[in-house]
Amino acid sequence: MAHQSTYVPKSGFERWLDVRLPIMRLVHDSFVDYPTPKNLNYWWTFGGILSFCLATQIVTGIILAMHYTPNSDLAFSSVQHIMRDINYGWLIRYIHSNGASMFFVAVYIHIFRGIYYGSYKAPREVLWILGMVIYVLMMAAAFFGYVLVWGQMSFWGATVITNIFGAIPGIGKGVSQWLWGGFAVANPTLNRFFSLHYLVPFLIAGVVVLHVWALHAVGQNNPTGIEPKDKGDTVPFTPYATVKDAFAMALFTILFAYFVFYNPEGLGDVANNIPANPLQTPAEIVPEWYLLPFYAILRSITFGLFGLTAKFLGVCALGGAILLLFLLPWLDTSKVRSLRYRPWMQLFFGVFVVDCLALGWVGAHKPEGMVITVGQIATAYYFIHFLIIYPLVGLIETPRPMPESISKSVLGHRKAVPAATAGQTA
Repeated sequence: MAHQSTYVPKSGFERWLDVRLPIMRLVHDSFVDYPTPKNLNYWWTFGGILSFCLATQIVTGIILAMHYTPNSDLAFSSVQHIMRDINYGWLIRYIHSNGASMFFVAVYIHIFRGIYYGSYKAPREVLWILGMVIYVLMMAAAFFGYVLVWGQMSFWGATVITNIFGAIPGIGKGVSQWLWGGFAVANPTLNRFFSLHYLVPFLIAGVVVLHVWALHAVGQNNPTGIEPKDKGDTVPFTPYATVKDAFAMALFTILFAYFVFYNPEGLGDVANNIPANPLQTPAEIVPEWYLLPFYAILRSITFGLFGLTAKFLGVCALGGAILLLFLLPWLDTSKVRSLRYRPWMQLFFGVFVVDCLALGWVGAHKPEGMVITVGQIATAYYFIHFLIIYPLVGLIETPRPMPESISKSVLGHRKAVPAATAGQTA
């Protein structure tokens, strides 16, 4: 949201720099005097938490890369060397490994908050798409990093996931061999994944800059979904938002510290503490918890169709599940942003959250019996939610009355907005 700059250089050096490189003005206008909706709640603090997580992962990753050896014969031993022989190596490694999980905890909360409050709706479509690009890059970086440990689950997880691309007709085999750097997961694969794992976080940082830029161009959404109408609807970012962000980050850091110091292996798989053995397949190959819902969708397709194999249809379902998140701004036909005023979609949102948890449960268990049935039902609902419920409910649902402005919603005055102008205010 464009606003008049209030930055005033306080010294000769600041005035000199402001003429030539107004970086201090940019920081002041973006993080000090930036107008923020006055009704933001603690669900809006996860943007700052995610920035903290990204910085933590990059710094600890660089330090680990100084001591890691990307060689299939030495990778596992180099990780143990970091843990046992490097000063505070165990701390850096546990911060990095648990930091990946904390990163996904924060991003899932951030995404569900955006869905609930309609942060993907116009004029924030590009902002949402950039956020989804960050999410996909995060999944790629996490997968590449998981393989680098070169434990049993890392090796066989890489084998399973890279073999998925082989199901693509025509180009699948070539893509798989390109990822492997040969004809199977081996030393060239590890080298490639190490390079990609080191590169992708910097790509994420670049997209984050675009994401923040887009956010400042269109302004922040808020729990009512109503755009600020005047200065009375906003407050300066500092100190109002920064204090709230700092408090939430402190609580989040306590949770983070619990896993680092008291339960460092709690979010991982103990099988990954065994060196990779290409001749011994684990009883069950399971990815990290944050990839389980999509892994469940992939495995839930157990039948072929029109000459296409179940494996290929599973890959299509996996890709389609991610693509639907990108298309959400156009699948939702309602003119009202926030689900606060959409009683039907509140109910379906709750069902969707349960559905995602069910997919995570399915992905963590062996595909047999009831697990297959639950996975297929949950997968079907996932697609129904986006392709049928969003477009249909948006057309037939009658939203609750909305407040006239952000200020009145904060003060508790909820005068109804006429239906004819609901689309304009939302």
